[in-house]
Amino acid sequence: MTNYLLAGGGTAGHVNPLLALADKISDQPGVNSVFALGTKEGLESRLVPQRGYRLLTIARLPFPRRPNRYAMTFLFNFNQAVNQVKAMIVEHKIDVVVGFGGYASAPAYRAALALGIPYVVHEANALPGYANRVGAKRASAVAVAFRNTKLPRAKFVGMPLRQEIANLAKDDLRIEALEYFGLDRHLTTLLVTGGSLGAKRINETIEQSRELLFAAGIQVIHIVGERAGLEDLKSPGYVRLSYCDRMDFAIAAADIALSRAGAATVSEFCAVGLPAIYVPYAVGNGEQAFNLVEVVNAGGAIEVKDDQFDLDYVRTHLIPLASNKRQIEKMARLALSVGSHTGSAELLTLVNGVLPVR
Repeated sequence: MTNYLLAGGGTAGHVNPLLALADKISDQPGVNSVFALGTKEGLESRLVPQRGYRLLTIARLPFPRRPNRYAMTFLFNFNQAVNQVKAMIVEHKIDVVVGFGGYASAPAYRAALALGIPYVVHEANALPGYANRVGAKRASAVAVAFRNTKLPRAKFVGMPLRQEIANLAKDDLRIEALEYFGLDRHLTTLLVTGGSLGAKRINETIEQSRELLFAAGIQVIHIVGERAGLEDLKSPGYVRLSYCDRMDFAIAAADIALSRAGAATVSEFCAVGLPAIYVPYAVGNGEQAFNLVEVVNAGGAIEVKDDQFDLDYVRTHLIPLASNKRQIEKMARLALSVGSHTGSAELLTLVNGVLPVR
């Protein structure tokens, strides 16, 4: 029996690959136990128990960015979190730790190292986060979702994907998916999403463009995000959802996508060959733009800056591209050429490879 501790959380970009690996572990032969480590505030507090896994929690401890009162107490609180995780590892007889970044990963790496337990780092973004940059230095193995990620001893495994996406037969599911959303099978379908939190610039521009898109024969599935404050709506050629619990149908229905460039979104679209126009999030460390390098260079996607995505861009770029069936079919093939749908299996092989021989 092997006991796995999977650490990460905060955003869907950390939680979804964690859950994908948990499911792959559960599918493998033998008796295995999976524990997740996160915080009470992150998405993991809802998504992990929903999937049937036990969630262990520690305090949410962002790394201090400037000298202040919080920074003065951070080291003490961090060491407390490390000691908590060490106790969890001992209590649950953990054999290996896998971290996906986020607040829970850094204490988990330090605890595993102190106890002599192997740990594996998985970095979802092309531009690594601080916890994984530090953790990778002494990890038993390092896995990355993008080939251009710069971490020591990194092995490309791809992104662990939800099974419904990894196994998606897009063409076979298309008609059923369009019927699910009440859309026309003869029109071009644009999927618009800003990720789990939504995207103000994308939402506002698409709202302004609805009549323009409809007149061009382009129907829209618009996932605005739960924080957007927009009600669900269905009208001819337009479906607006605050949250979509059937992303496999949304992807299968789409001919082309317009999206932020979160690691999971880019990986999912490439894995199934969905061409996209990406509008990377312009705030923070610019990690989303790095996620696009390979697929844009391959010709499977287009990048547009956030401040350039407006009604005029829709009129002069998005509509002509979405109306060019031959071009989007070519982009679909090129996106697929850089995608991977075996990330869960590849990561599990790497993790099992660091387990002590019994």
